[in-house]
Amino acid sequence: MINLLTWTARILVGALFIFSGLIKINDPVGTAIKLEEYFDVFSTDLAGFFTYFKPFSLALAVFLVVAELALGVMVIVGWRLKWAIRFLLAMILFFTFLTFYSAYFDKVTDCGCFGDAIKLTPWESFYKDIFLLVLTGILFLFRNKLEAHIGGWRKWTVISALVVGFVLSITAIRNLPFIDFRAFKEGVNIREAMEPSAPLEYAYVMKKGDEVFTFDQYPSGDEYEFVEMNITNPEALPKISDFALWNEQGDFTDQVLQGEVILVLTSNLDKMATGNLEDISALIQGASAEGIAVRFVGASSEESIKNLLGEMRWDIDYYLADATVVKTIIRSNPGIMLLRDGTVKKKYHHNNTPDIKTVISELRR
Repeated sequence: MINLLTWTARILVGALFIFSGLIKINDPVGTAIKLEEYFDVFSTDLAGFFTYFKPFSLALAVFLVVAELALGVMVIVGWRLKWAIRFLLAMILFFTFLTFYSAYFDKVTDCGCFGDAIKLTPWESFYKDIFLLVLTGILFLFRNKLEAHIGGWRKWTVISALVVGFVLSITAIRNLPFIDFRAFKEGVNIREAMEPSAPLEYAYVMKKGDEVFTFDQYPSGDEYEFVEMNITNPEALPKISDFALWNEQGDFTDQVLQGEVILVLTSNLDKMATGNLEDISALIQGASAEGIAVRFVGASSEESIKNLLGEMRWDIDYYLADATVVKTIIRSNPGIMLLRDGTVKKKYHHNNTPDIKTVISELRR
């Protein structure tokens, strides 16, 4: 009975950690962004020193996601099992604290436990961690009855998982995620995604004396006191609700979603990589010759954007955007997105800046 219980716990815990690690290895930059959110919250609510961890968010993200993968493999194959269980228990306790704090105090609305592939509410994330904590606790309780191995094929399996996880993480950082689960993925029409997929339906919670009533239509008459209004079909809500581009002359969101447009995006000018700016300059020149509009989108001050455009001699219009939106659009700073009539045709990391022939091919296929 104990063997069946521990084996079941090993398979479930190991599989969940492997799955979680692989999902986040796909997008370590997204995990780093989530860590920065936690550090901001903790530096404000708990202790100011958490802000010093922010510059190391990406390195910590790589360590955590590769560790999740390797520990999951260790638990399943049984290599250094007691050490793996101790590390897993410590990690689960830490994650359980994070998710409880987020849920109870309504701080970080998405823990990023499974990246952007599976969205969990704060309380769902907490309950998931409680489930894992129980399973890991079972393994810890019976750790002395588990058969542990030191060498052989198990060791090389774990080492291989470490190497593959690290290589995939670095590849995803230096390029873009292998699979894009976000709302601005290639093929999405932004204009359509900004509209509800069906008419929104509401439930009206009203109070009459000490009794509470719920109506699907707002009741007439003065005998009811309004309490709240809830959407009953949230699955119909727009997939994109915060995409907006503007400058000192007004809002230009609608104009950008028309025709062929190349967007050069940066979420932070101060941290923007500069090694491939000449390649972007060549792309801008080629686009100008072909009559394709190029627009610079930045989550910085207008003055700093104007200074950059002047220094690079980029004679293109610029727009401002929310930093979170830009980070959601593309995991590269700067990054490039091709739009045709609002449809995302292609996205590029600045390390893979395309030439104009490639752009034309992608825009017009």
